[in-house]
Amino acid sequence: MTPQPLPETEKPRKPLLKPRENHPAKTGIMNIRNRVQLVIFILTIAVGLQFAVFVYQALHHQAVTVERPPGVEGFLPIGALMGWKLFAATGTWDSVHPAAMVILGFAGLISLLMRKSFCGWFCPVGTLSEWVWKLGNKFFGKNYMLPPWIDYPLRSLKYLLLGFFVWIIFSMDSTEIHAFLQGPYYKVSDVKMLFFFTRMSVLTAMVLVFLTAASLTVKNFWCRYLCPYGALMGVLAFAGPTRIQRNPEKCIGCGRCTRICPSYLPVDRKLRVHSPECIGCMDCTEVCPVKDTLQLKTAGAGRQAWSTITLGAVIIALFAGLVYTARITGHWQTRVSETEFRMILQKIDSPELTHP
Repeated sequence: MTPQPLPETEKPRKPLLKPRENHPAKTGIMNIRNRVQLVIFILTIAVGLQFAVFVYQALHHQAVTVERPPGVEGFLPIGALMGWKLFAATGTWDSVHPAAMVILGFAGLISLLMRKSFCGWFCPVGTLSEWVWKLGNKFFGKNYMLPPWIDYPLRSLKYLLLGFFVWIIFSMDSTEIHAFLQGPYYKVSDVKMLFFFTRMSVLTAMVLVFLTAASLTVKNFWCRYLCPYGALMGVLAFAGPTRIQRNPEKCIGCGRCTRICPSYLPVDRKLRVHSPECIGCMDCTEVCPVKDTLQLKTAGAGRQAWSTITLGAVIIALFAGLVYTARITGHWQTRVSETEFRMILQKIDSPELTHP
């Protein structure tokens, strides 16, 4: 009796190469993405320090010698989402924290077009989280992955948080959103965020210590399980046209791509990576030993694939272009005057400025 050929899915896999140890890909001391992350992180720290000086001078009745930096509004995503709903309904752009809408719009755009690349390339919290797990990897020799029966329920938390915020925002009508965005609380919400760190409570400190300790052992613990911002970017990326694609004819089954993936994705077993957890970091394509086996491709672009350099250049160019456009069109700087800001700031600890 003539033996029948095995189906494609049952054919034996090619012999594996000797697995490398579980450590970050040695694509250079600092690859392109890491350099972009470092620059954005330094800029974020600089913006934070400038804002702290601005608030100190305004709070203590001193002459203000620095500008209130709009970039700090990137830490107000909930207000930005409210602003986008109001804009979609009425065409009104938030005049209190307009940069928040620009930054959220940028994050959503690049995540929709180029995977969840905002998280992998731009987010300073994601960068800090990555540094922590790499430090843990160096100290402990490896990172750990929680068992599926814990991992899957925990991963759902960030989507539940996102769903809660979306439900709250979309249950508000335009009048309610406008009243909130023009209210005194929102006008100093960036200061409230600053005080979250400069006036840190014991509970907040304990939570941050826990998250840091967890991130030392589990890659991107905060981003993987708790960040609603990242959840929104993941939903957009899942709906987007760009995917990591694997050529099974060239793949030698070494498994390097899976071991390097910061999101624990089984890249070596997928033809296309559809997961909303993919952050577009390009580490899997960089570490693959066979050229063109793994590529980041956009549907409709034919055989054209994204290179790491091109991806980084487009992300930076889009951000610079959007910020420049927002500046010259009056959609970047707050319309809250220094006098009004000083008056509200004097009451920042009063009950009337608690969250509505």
